[in-house]
Amino acid sequence: MILTVTLNTALDITYRVRSLRPHASHRVSDVTERPGGKGLNVARVLAVLGHEVTATGFAGGATGRVVQERLTATPGVVDALVPVAGATRRTIAVVDERSGDTTQLNEPGPTVTPAEWSAFQEAYADLLASASAVALCGSLPPGVPVGAYAGLVRAAKAAGVPVLLDTSGEALRRGVAARPDVIKPNADELAELTGSHEPLRATQDARRRGALAVVASLGTEGLLAATPEGRWRATPPARLHGNPTGAGDAAVAGLLSGLVERLPWPDRLTRAAALSAASVLAPVAGEVDRGAYEELLGRVAVTGEVTAA
Repeated sequence: MILTVTLNTALDITYRVRSLRPHASHRVSDVTERPGGKGLNVARVLAVLGHEVTATGFAGGATGRVVQERLTATPGVVDALVPVAGATRRTIAVVDERSGDTTQLNEPGPTVTPAEWSAFQEAYADLLASASAVALCGSLPPGVPVGAYAGLVRAAKAAGVPVLLDTSGEALRRGVAARPDVIKPNADELAELTGSHEPLRATQDARRRGALAVVASLGTEGLLAATPEGRWRATPPARLHGNPTGAGDAAVAGLLSGLVERLPWPDRLTRAAALSAASVLAPVAGEVDRGAYEELLGRVAVTGEVTAA
């Protein structure tokens, strides 16, 4: 079982409009709602790949109930969300059909009390006992300590469970120091962590800060990986137009599934890049166009070299 952690879950609402214009009224052509937050997106993609997945984190209020109802209805995903008194947030994505661009609006999330945080930590420890790997994903809701991910990384490593961390800011800086097996920042998050805007130098610096392996998302330029076995770049064949929200989460699912299946790093990166690109063609985050994914697998270019640790 793969465990995903989404401390700041959401109900993702996607609006599609013909053309998004400031200071104007818009007629929405399509509306979709899905359980959201980075870890829940990862869980859905892992389930598409055939993995058993348990999703934990927080859920509360009427929005939280909708998230749990829809998560329970997702094939292959087990709901293990922990209740909180506050209301789960909503995120709004507005897709401009003419340009293909997406505008994102994210609410902050509920305030988590110390008792609720303690209850989550107990539930997390129990879930680790049957986990083959864990993904710690997304922002921290108000009330959760900024060093929360560092503690969850250490708990996973103490249980012998490999852990992938995908967050940003101070939560990432503290989490890296706990020595996760993999981190998956985007270019801006990597630069904020290391102070370097040169991706190769920044990935190597992030490893020195504690991460065993670093896989950076570089948008249309693909993925850059620095690992104990070597350094590689995975490049998709062409820029795909669509909704990029969730592309990084699809990449995390590819990396995590490859870790569990013990694939060589180039194969993990090929899968992650193909899933990330294919997710852009799906209408909402946390889904992939399966046909596009299978076609892209053979067209992702991976270059690099094997090096000493």
